[in-house]
Amino acid sequence: MDSSCKLASENSTEEAKKATEDFTADVIVYGGTSGAVTAAVQIKKMGKSVIMVSPDKHLGGLSSSGLGYTDTGKKEVIGGLSREFYQRVYNYYTKDDSWRWQLREDYGNQGQGTPAIDGDNRTMWIFEPHIAEQVFDDFIRENDISVHKEEMLNRENGVIMVNGKIKSFTTLSGKTYIGKVFIDATYEGDLMAAAGVSYDVGRESNATYGEQWNGVQVDVFHHKHNFKNFQISPHKIPGDPSSGLIKGVSAEDPGKYGEADEKVQAYNFRLCLTTVEENRVPFYKPEDYDPARYELLARLYDSGWDQTFNKFDPIPNLKTDTNNHGPFSTDFIGANYEYPEASYERRAEIVQEHVNYQQGLMYFIANDPRVPKDVQQEFKKWGYAKDEFKDNNHWPHQIYVREARRMLGDYVMTEHDILGKRKVPKSIGMGSYTMDSHNVQRYITSEGYVQNEGDIGVHAKEPYQIALGTIMPKKEECANLLVPLAVSSSHIAFGSIRMEPVFMILGQSAATVAAIATDKNVPIQEINYEVLKEELVKDGQVLKLSKSK
Repeated sequence: MDSSCKLASENSTEEAKKATEDFTADVIVYGGTSGAVTAAVQIKKMGKSVIMVSPDKHLGGLSSSGLGYTDTGKKEVIGGLSREFYQRVYNYYTKDDSWRWQLREDYGNQGQGTPAIDGDNRTMWIFEPHIAEQVFDDFIRENDISVHKEEMLNRENGVIMVNGKIKSFTTLSGKTYIGKVFIDATYEGDLMAAAGVSYDVGRESNATYGEQWNGVQVDVFHHKHNFKNFQISPHKIPGDPSSGLIKGVSAEDPGKYGEADEKVQAYNFRLCLTTVEENRVPFYKPEDYDPARYELLARLYDSGWDQTFNKFDPIPNLKTDTNNHGPFSTDFIGANYEYPEASYERRAEIVQEHVNYQQGLMYFIANDPRVPKDVQQEFKKWGYAKDEFKDNNHWPHQIYVREARRMLGDYVMTEHDILGKRKVPKSIGMGSYTMDSHNVQRYITSEGYVQNEGDIGVHAKEPYQIALGTIMPKKEECANLLVPLAVSSSHIAFGSIRMEPVFMILGQSAATVAAIATDKNVPIQEINYEVLKEELVKDGQVLKLSKSK
């Protein structure tokens, strides 16, 4: 054997050894989200060993992938590492070199119901994607956390259960992770599902938990993301059913008010756009571009709709966090129903379908002759921010998985908890945002017009507590798994809990439970709540406000 062949053989053997290597820690965190980062940091701060196994290349989930116009709710309930994240963002923006395209004093300082920059508390709630990712990377580096990126769970047979506990899991690359406690900090709840823990997908009926805002919500219009004020035909030839349906409209019956279904609220990408010419990438045409896909938008413009720019929310350096707005927008309604349970391959296809739809939408508005000239002229000034997502053609890394699986755990949060109608046991943090669901389906009304369904926004009267049991499976299902993102809640309650600051709060609280359970060598469901509560308060978590019951 010559030297080159020998070297190749040795390298191959070494790679095979690495691929089948076992990794052991007190706690294994699966996920690359914001909540995964705070979980890993908290475990390390409590003196335990941790490995973060991320299926993603970039850390931070939506917080570092375009969602910079933070859904804060009441900022006073955001504590612990979650608040520290926003304090670290503030620190970056005190540096002159963070303001490349805009003077700090020219920034409008407007957030969602709160100033973007809170100088008194040294927090900043509105930020650019690359700043957020840098903060998450700083957390990891400063705490010397071992992160294994782009390691995807073997969902078919990778989880080994022994006596009602996860012993280990294996990734598709062949690596095995062994721990005492595991945390599933993915949006999808993949580890939870693979461990055999019960969960729901879709909307429960209102009758299931005695709710009002769950299930199918036909003819309920809380925002402006509907066709209530427009009578638009769904047919290729308007008014002629024999001509077939235009794209984006379902022929299925939407169901009756309050009924359950297995459909999921719409996903999109939160786009970072700019008008700064030196930093602007013009909207490009996706490979499968089809203007017929946007026929409904053209008809909407013809009907007089004029709110194209209503969710171009400003973030620093003359950029935006651009979100869905209106009856036809960046939400790809009805295209994600398979996603929660789909294989990795099918999920990748669904994500690409969303990419193509949304890139095509941007190109359509900027170029199609049916778009009003004044809208198009203004829209052409915009483009993708050149200094964001540089390794992904300036497109966000993470699709907005607003909802996927939801665990059926030790306690199920419902609208009764969010609206303060019942006392929440064993608080591990607080939320305050509106119960917010995006549209779920687009259908044809009995009058023969297009309509959207599922968009709900119900305000919580005051901040609410989140129960310990909402991140815990039932003991008989798994005694050493915590689930701080795909939490145990009804669809409509999840609409409030699902905000990024809350996920970071719950990630930290889950990690604290894990560390205590490891110390005491007990199932997570048997830890002493008073011990947990003391630790959470010491670490800055907000468990109640003076007005909370």
